[in-house]
Amino acid sequence: MARTFIVEADGGSRGNPGPAGYGAVVIDPETGQALAEAAEYIGTATNNVAEYRGLLAGLRAAHALDPEAEVRVRMDSKLVVEQMSGRWKIKHPDMRPLAAEARAVFPPEQVTYEWIPRERNKHADRLANEAMDAGKAGRQWEPRDSRAELDAGGGARSAAARAADEAAEAAEAVPDGGPKAPPAGWAPADLGAPTTLVLLRHGETALTPQKRFSGSGGSDPELSGAGHRQAEAVAAALAARGTVQAVVSSPLKRCRQTAETVAARLGLDVRVDEGLRETDFGAWEGLSFAEVQERHPEDLAAWLGSARAAPTGGESFASVARRVALSRDKLLARYAGRTVLLVTHVTPVKTLVRLALGAPPESLFRMELSAASLSAVAYYTDGNASVRLLNETAHLR
Repeated sequence: MARTFIVEADGGSRGNPGPAGYGAVVIDPETGQALAEAAEYIGTATNNVAEYRGLLAGLRAAHALDPEAEVRVRMDSKLVVEQMSGRWKIKHPDMRPLAAEARAVFPPEQVTYEWIPRERNKHADRLANEAMDAGKAGRQWEPRDSRAELDAGGGARSAAARAADEAAEAAEAVPDGGPKAPPAGWAPADLGAPTTLVLLRHGETALTPQKRFSGSGGSDPELSGAGHRQAEAVAAALAARGTVQAVVSSPLKRCRQTAETVAARLGLDVRVDEGLRETDFGAWEGLSFAEVQERHPEDLAAWLGSARAAPTGGESFASVARRVALSRDKLLARYAGRTVLLVTHVTPVKTLVRLALGAPPESLFRMELSAASLSAVAYYTDGNASVRLLNETAHLR
């Protein structure tokens, strides 16, 4: 019999937009025991963005406990509950990709949504405020920050922020079938400097020109001679631009070698992020597309048809999207307002672009991404994102 979890989530912004954080807790409905807690300071964002981030964190925490579980989500945001239940349209472009990510964590039939009054959502509200307090102190929330008892009267979110939240919910409340919102215009000039993620696919390995599947479950090849030359070329190009302020790399060898070449030219250190590794292609590692089609035709057909399908022994694109989104959120909080070079792989780069555009998973098959190419996404303080560059290779010519 499938387990059942209750997920309670909340988010807040002290300013709307302003310093924001979320909190979520996974509860055993039989015992009332808190099985997992999550909270994070996310920089400047709106209440609604923070609430969606809380929902995502709660669903991911429940999925980590049991991906087959039935989940009952309870939130005091009527906006999120009605939108995720499909009864209200999602008008705001900032929330569409977040809602899409939330729907991808569990199959839709495993999740239900319920609105609860704020006084019944004190645990998640407390965690969100702890995360914002940690951010104000210049650090991230950690589990040891969680207080054993609720403060009297619940969370510390201001009445003004709550009122702004309610006003935003009312503005967004358009039942399905209602009038569509006008397209979003240019971002206001007062949003400040965005956080820009410059996305660099690693240089060539021996497998790259052969177009063989090379993920995180294979032989971890190093750069070829051509790959080292490509790394030098992109390092020179980025040094000439002079905008990169930090370098973060996938743990795989080909990325670390590329990142170290660039970082040495820029005078920066390399930080490794496990979430930026390539998809694990399982039994397909080292094979060409034609060889996979011949040896694993059913696997391939399923994989091409659904982001939830994975190669035998491997990882689905839906799973990759979850960990990449988690790394993205942490990096945006850590490097707010800065330009960061992420040295990673085809799937993570395409996933970050897809999520920024709010595009469906099948769009991954419709992007070209060359070795040592540059892409870029700017993330604004209102939660919006703008794709600035895709597959630039001028530095290689």
